[in-house]
Amino acid sequence: MDFYELWMRTLKQTRIIRSRVKSLRTDDDTPMPYIFLAESRMNRGDTVVRRGEVKIQKPSLILPPNMPQFNGFDFEDQTQAFPDSIANFFLVRGISIPSYHYNNTTCRLDVFEGGLERAVAHYQDELARQENVRTGLLSGPEECWPLSILLYNCTQVVKNAGQDIRRLLDDLRE
Repeated sequence: MDFYELWMRTLKQTRIIRSRVKSLRTDDDTPMPYIFLAESRMNRGDTVVRRGEVKIQKPSLILPPNMPQFNGFDFEDQTQAFPDSIANFFLVRGISIPSYHYNNTTCRLDVFEGGLERAVAHYQDELARQENVRTGLLSGPEECWPLSILLYNCTQVVKNAGQDIRRLLDDLRE
């Protein structure tokens, strides 16, 4: 499957089940923990659970527009391409990703014994019991996990843009 097909599959099949409630930081790095669920390709009827965190680093230098930096997403496994080609892929399609440094770390990879919908219910309940407002819960195709995680992070950046701009303006006024 080529990268374009992976991207289209990601757009069609990624579900953001539970967004993070806590807003992004404008004055420091923002850790964005996630739980990604996918139907297992090896064990039918089970769910692959990928727990991780993307740290969106506040740029310390002014980066040119549309030049995001990705680490830990394993795009090379799917594309056999250079890291710069990922940003170019999005740019050619009119998708602008903020010029931050996105650093993904997968903390745990587990198997949930049960189908995807049971896993979704289980992890929604777990996050609610913990009153966890930082961790996002999403699902998508197993082979598309890097793009699903990136898509989730971009939705969070966009969701917080207005609030972030207000906070930056307030900081400048002080």
